[in-house]
Amino acid sequence: MLRPYPLRALFACFVLLLSLPVYANWQQHHWDVMGTRASVSLWSEDDATDLFQRLETEMERLNQLLSPWVDDSELARLNRLGHKAPQTISPEFYQLLERSLYFYQLTDGAFDITFASAGHLYDYRQGKAPDETALADATRHIGADRIALLPDHRVHFRSPGTRIDLGGIAKGYAIDRGIALLKEAGIAHAWLSLGGDSYVLGDHRGRPWEVGIQHPRNREKVAMRLPIADLAMSTSGDYQRYFIRDGRRIHHILSPQTGKSVDGLASVTVLAGNSLDADALSTSVCVLGVEKGLALIISWRTPPPSSSIAAVTWFIPTISPHRNRRHSPSRLFPFRS
Repeated sequence: MLRPYPLRALFACFVLLLSLPVYANWQQHHWDVMGTRASVSLWSEDDATDLFQRLETEMERLNQLLSPWVDDSELARLNRLGHKAPQTISPEFYQLLERSLYFYQLTDGAFDITFASAGHLYDYRQGKAPDETALADATRHIGADRIALLPDHRVHFRSPGTRIDLGGIAKGYAIDRGIALLKEAGIAHAWLSLGGDSYVLGDHRGRPWEVGIQHPRNREKVAMRLPIADLAMSTSGDYQRYFIRDGRRIHHILSPQTGKSVDGLASVTVLAGNSLDADALSTSVCVLGVEKGLALIISWRTPPPSSSIAAVTWFIPTISPHRNRRHSPSRLFPFRS
């Protein structure tokens, strides 16, 4: 009579094999940072837990550096003291300000980090907006020409009411830093996203990544899917932070001229060679509108650091700022690298 012990041993070995981690596959991780959701999916033959932790640490470091809501961040300190005397900041922060001023010049002021001089008066969660008097006073301090970049990484604000916010490039820069970490770790296939910004590294192991663009008036609907590889994608729109007042959508993308929410485009998506540039350009096109925005994209010519535009797409509201109303279809304009 056969004893059951060999069968039990085989069963135990089978259970043991099932319990052992298998890492040669796709691994995912999600966390909250910079006021939004971060996600990464990557292919690795090793356990990616430590790499995920490094990504979290790096993005939190940037949050502590660039957030206007962290009291001791370099940005918050500059907002408090920059008009009183030149402030010495880190080389990294200084370089981001240089890049911001580059886009300010490129867009004739449409991309302007001093929008925060008026932007801090809005509370989108509470549905609060400044009155005309407060807004008129705040807009006097908008204009990136009020920022003086001095030698030795010093910065001075020429106007006492000037504030800055790097919301138009900070998440894109964080994506670029995250992708650099993945490359250093030998990762060849990955997707990293932070809010409306993302980057696809390599392909999806033999086929392009398919990245969806959220419909600006229906959170549950994907308006368009784009097959991409080794590209950054940034989407800016009037549906991410907003409230409705008197039939008008009050959202976080402000005109530097008026301090009020821009009208015309519900959503803009730009594909580019790096996330910082894609982030800045999607915001700029939102502010500029269709005609001037398209002219900006067409005129883009790989400034340093090098980047190329792959495509731009947008949605134009045609009837109402409210959800579930008719909108024009998206338009996709491809460009050669």
